[in-house]
Amino acid sequence: MKQSVFDGFPQVLEQQRYAHGGNLTKMAEQAGCAADEILDFSASMNPLGPPEWLGSEVGRALNEVTHYPDPDCTDLIMAACEAYKVWPAQVLPGNGASELLQAVVGLGGYRRAVIPSPTYVDYERLCALHRLETEHLPLKLENGFQVDFVKLGSMLTTPSLVFLCQPNNPTGQAFDPADLREVAAMFPQSRFIVDESYAEFMQGHPDRLVKNRPSNVITIISLTKFFSIPGLRLGLAFADPETILRMKNRLPAWSVNAMAQRVGARALRDTDYAERTREQTRLLRNSLASALRELPGIQVFPSNANFLLCKMDRLGMDALPLYEKLLKDKVAIRLCGNFEGLDNQWFRIAVRGEDDNDRLVRALRRATGVSRGPVVKRNRRTPAIMLQGTCSNAGKSVLAAALCRILLQDGFRVAPFKAQNMSLNSYVTADGAEMGRAQVTQAAACRLGPDVRMNPVLLKPGSDVGSQIIVMGRPVGNMSVREYVQFKPRAWEAVKTAYDSLANEHEVMVLEGAGSPAEINLKHHDIVNMAMARHADASVILAGDIDRGGVFASLVGTMNLLTPAERKRVLGFAINRFRGDASLLDPALSFTFQNTGKPVLGVVPYIHNLGLPEEDSVSFKDGFRPDEKDKLPPDQCVDIAVIDLPRISNFNDIDPLYAEPDVHVRIVDSALELGTPDAVIIPGSKSTVPDMKALKGMGMAAAIRSLAQNGTTRIIGICGGFQMLGERVDDPFGLESDCIRQEGFGLLPVQTELTQDKTLKRTVGVHCKSSMRVHGYEIHHGETRPLSSELRVALRDREDQPLGFGLPDGRVWGTYLHGLFDSDDFRRWFVDQLRMDKGLEPLEHVQTTFNIEAGLDHLASVVRESLDMDQIYNALGYGPCCRQAPLIYKL
Repeated sequence: MKQSVFDGFPQVLEQQRYAHGGNLTKMAEQAGCAADEILDFSASMNPLGPPEWLGSEVGRALNEVTHYPDPDCTDLIMAACEAYKVWPAQVLPGNGASELLQAVVGLGGYRRAVIPSPTYVDYERLCALHRLETEHLPLKLENGFQVDFVKLGSMLTTPSLVFLCQPNNPTGQAFDPADLREVAAMFPQSRFIVDESYAEFMQGHPDRLVKNRPSNVITIISLTKFFSIPGLRLGLAFADPETILRMKNRLPAWSVNAMAQRVGARALRDTDYAERTREQTRLLRNSLASALRELPGIQVFPSNANFLLCKMDRLGMDALPLYEKLLKDKVAIRLCGNFEGLDNQWFRIAVRGEDDNDRLVRALRRATGVSRGPVVKRNRRTPAIMLQGTCSNAGKSVLAAALCRILLQDGFRVAPFKAQNMSLNSYVTADGAEMGRAQVTQAAACRLGPDVRMNPVLLKPGSDVGSQIIVMGRPVGNMSVREYVQFKPRAWEAVKTAYDSLANEHEVMVLEGAGSPAEINLKHHDIVNMAMARHADASVILAGDIDRGGVFASLVGTMNLLTPAERKRVLGFAINRFRGDASLLDPALSFTFQNTGKPVLGVVPYIHNLGLPEEDSVSFKDGFRPDEKDKLPPDQCVDIAVIDLPRISNFNDIDPLYAEPDVHVRIVDSALELGTPDAVIIPGSKSTVPDMKALKGMGMAAAIRSLAQNGTTRIIGICGGFQMLGERVDDPFGLESDCIRQEGFGLLPVQTELTQDKTLKRTVGVHCKSSMRVHGYEIHHGETRPLSSELRVALRDREDQPLGFGLPDGRVWGTYLHGLFDSDDFRRWFVDQLRMDKGLEPLEHVQTTFNIEAGLDHLASVVRESLDMDQIYNALGYGPCCRQAPLIYKL
């Protein structure tokens, strides 16, 4: 008999009705490309990808394939018991959640099923295979796709099989398990199948129906989605022992292969991977949802899972043309027209990694005809080298500055970059933006003006658990650590935009990391170390500080904690701050190479009197000071005591004083050490009120007042130090404390009120008593007002506005101007005033110039001789012609 062309049509329709996402073979055929070219957003897997140990476990399992797998899945079940706190008789592994669902329905005993819809299409398919009548309970959009348990109860007058997906696929919504427990208790003759295939992605510690589960509830979990191993097929069912035994009898022998058993047991015990997944999935999902909501005509719904349900929101449009356009772009989404209660206006998008999500959003912009926003992307790959360290203060900033100057000397247009800097030592650019001081020094090494793109994210700690967050030079708020982690996807977008824009304008980029790239608790939301190296496609030099000790253990240990892809990116190591004969290190260098496969690119000696600003207060508080061997005898020097505040900021204001031959600077953190100096400088503070309280508590405030009363010491306050000198500091908005008003030291009749708006600006002014020009920058929240007509203006800006106030005799004064001692003439005048106070003659014909140019050239010369610049230039992609002696600077 001749076969009709319509004979197979019902089967085709049925296949379409119960179609799933993730069919790469079919999608590749439609797109006309290879399957591995499709970027698949139609199947929802862990956006982190499988655990790093997957390959090694699969390799071990290959040694077991010559034997039958354990039919009882003993180790896998024990791992499940440990993870979910259940008894072994309550767990059944299966060849994926699909096989376990099939076994549950196959238990029989029911003629009817209730399915809240839209939901996973296989529930209805399984019911049809077992000839169960199905009735759908609509999940209504106007009710947020929530299950109406009252309505559900009214449908269970006849014992039924009830399917519930938690959280639901494709809506991403979760129900309250307490509601199900109540309904299950009311209808004990019905059986409730809870599919928790996506529950592992839910945040926090959600109530699960695994252990605390009514006897008529069977819960099924898919491990393939959470651990991104769909090809291995692995699921778990949780039920009463009798039910578990009946289900097991319906499964084929050796249902779970040896490889899946081994991987599953390891996965269930990997709690660190699980926590990283939950946190990272939430961040990626929120970031993706935010980007999708910017596209007109697409409505995005909230989700508790690793996918987002979306709807075409334009009249008369459905998602099929969008699907086809995206597929031509080799991007696949999940059409939702075959879900009960949805039509072709709906589609589902999996949450993938950041780069993949960015590619999806770009493809959606093209498909929907939306022009790209004002985001500057690199139009070419700019060669880049990155300095990372085994720890904080390993010398990354200085080595990055050295490479910047070396590349400049060799004729390149080079720029520095640090994605995120945590420092209280900030700087204000010409356009009033705030950035880290280290990148200002690196910019000077490149002969560039400071540009906030060089340091797009700055964290200024105000306490042990919170910081002020500054993005692209502007404060966006004070955040706790957890709040900042949630904010990081937005910060990352700013980082990438800043880097791409800056890299477009230069021939080479020198990047700096922060802390260590191997901090396990930070890697999953990293935006400054390896994540930034990947974005810039930069080779990494890993620096270690040998002066601290343990440098080789730190280097080898750091490499062991990196992923294979991260280790591949490391070019080699730089041993920093070595004192002695470098040839003595040869055995250690060989050992390091043998254990890491990476060379030591060089040993950089300890450089004394470098003359460059420190990045942060670590060295400052550790007691590091420039050598004073070229100073005048002690009896010919003035003694300046600088108060070490708990939250000191902008301590580089003091650096120019070190350059004077007749100045001895002491950093003082105890009233007992204060003595009777010629001057006391109270520097800036990130948290004026807490630091002021701390100085009072340690007796420092009383000691400073005593010096002022004796008239033997000049007292100068800069920014926060200026505020402390006053009568009081008001904090009406609670910016720094819960105390609205705090009494000051009472040395100046001024009052300060901390305001929400932050002053950020470059300033040029005049010191009134000396008539000397000064320059610097303001960076403060406070507004300070005089309380007495006897008060004198200490400094004025070009608009004749006060920059600070002082007593009539000029012995106690304060200013908001950071950097005033950078002005050579004023600094010399100030020091000479101190000399005359103690009966010394001014130093005539002495003019010290505070300039870091000589320091940068000296640094570059030492590092050039110490590092293997050939390897560095090879990594940058330049040939031998670029590895020669310094060229004339490009001015």
